[in-house]
Amino acid sequence: MMRLRTFSQGIHPAHKKSSTEDKKIRRISPPKEVILPLQQHIGAPCQSLVKRGDEVRKGDKIAEAGAFVSAPIHASISGKITAVELNSHPAGGKFKSIFIRGTGKEEDWEGGDEKKVDPSELEPQEIRNRVKEAGIVGLGGATFPTHVKLTPPKNKPVDTVILNGCECEPYLTGDHRLMLEKPEECLFGLKAIIRAAGARRAYVGIENNKMGAIALFRDKVAGEENIEVITLRTKYPQGGEKMLVKAILNREVPSEGIPLDVGVVVSNVGTAVAIAECLKFNKPLVERVVTVSGSVVRKPANLLVPLGTPFATFLEECDVDVGKMDRVIMGGPMMGISQSTFQVPVVKGTTAILVLRREEARPPLEDTCIRCAQCVDHCPVRLLPAELARLVKASKWERLKDYHIMDCMECGCCAYVCPARIPIIQLIKLGKAEVQTKDEE
Repeated sequence: MMRLRTFSQGIHPAHKKSSTEDKKIRRISPPKEVILPLQQHIGAPCQSLVKRGDEVRKGDKIAEAGAFVSAPIHASISGKITAVELNSHPAGGKFKSIFIRGTGKEEDWEGGDEKKVDPSELEPQEIRNRVKEAGIVGLGGATFPTHVKLTPPKNKPVDTVILNGCECEPYLTGDHRLMLEKPEECLFGLKAIIRAAGARRAYVGIENNKMGAIALFRDKVAGEENIEVITLRTKYPQGGEKMLVKAILNREVPSEGIPLDVGVVVSNVGTAVAIAECLKFNKPLVERVVTVSGSVVRKPANLLVPLGTPFATFLEECDVDVGKMDRVIMGGPMMGISQSTFQVPVVKGTTAILVLRREEARPPLEDTCIRCAQCVDHCPVRLLPAELARLVKASKWERLKDYHIMDCMECGCCAYVCPARIPIIQLIKLGKAEVQTKDEE
């Protein structure tokens, strides 16, 4: 048996994917109202182009990018603007948001006639411009504006593109379904990324718990000279950009660096599909696939959801047992964000909504660190997580950079293996926020 590629360290949590991995993606009915925060991406927030009382159609640009590292926002349903005001954000805090009251009608996409497009014949700058205007960001959860990734500086040429099909977090199956249901769109988007980034070759990285997707993609790329499918060992966090670059190319991304520093662009399969729809149909990013799962979800599903749809919509859509519900998480159980209300909206970075029982979500009592070094043994970026947590508790902010706290990808491996159940990731997040604040000062 061929040796599977992977990275050193990491963990093996239970997959928890069986309830949705065979469920085809289905589109939900248009919500009565959507809430679109002006901050749905890494970078500068958008500037609203609409005001209360304005009528908008699905796909209209309603917020302009606030800087180069930003991405515009488009109406995800047709209707009337009812407010532009502060609202709770699923990533935490409150951000100015645009409220749209829908017409209740299901409308076909206006640009529905597919255009015969060959990515190799498009100019790189045209691809970047169209991707930027479509508001496309990384749909794996990071939400970095895609047009920025496709604009490498001249002193950092790109030779390789990696299409990330790992989806290593437990419960999540949206990317898996996209690979099975839309392989042509995935590869079309990949070819557009290769063209825009100026790369010579590409790899599709898929974990070996998705053998159906691996077989399908190998068949689809059989005639492609510069695209290869790589089977990766199922391990968390195999889908991290630095982990993929190491596993596939054996290149080491430098401290506080990005894949671009070693000539690589990494893109999620959902992002590739969004790029394909943008170039073929002039479709902006107005919807995304969301996995809804968890122990109290009676009808788990992979749903195609208009951006801005309130989480409350899924209570009925997926038959959630509200009486047993205790914790709602946006994203996976390892890196997801716990929610205090169902009135927050789906945003561009919403990969999943998990609803769990109290006994699953109850935080354990913290004990004393016994210096067992399990967190060190499993950290995929080779940090000293327990030491970082100790420094944060002691408010030793000036020493955190010496221990490379900004390299932490917040994957949660350290907290997962910690026998003392120390909330290491929460402490590291606090420390990173303090370091960033002091740098800005």
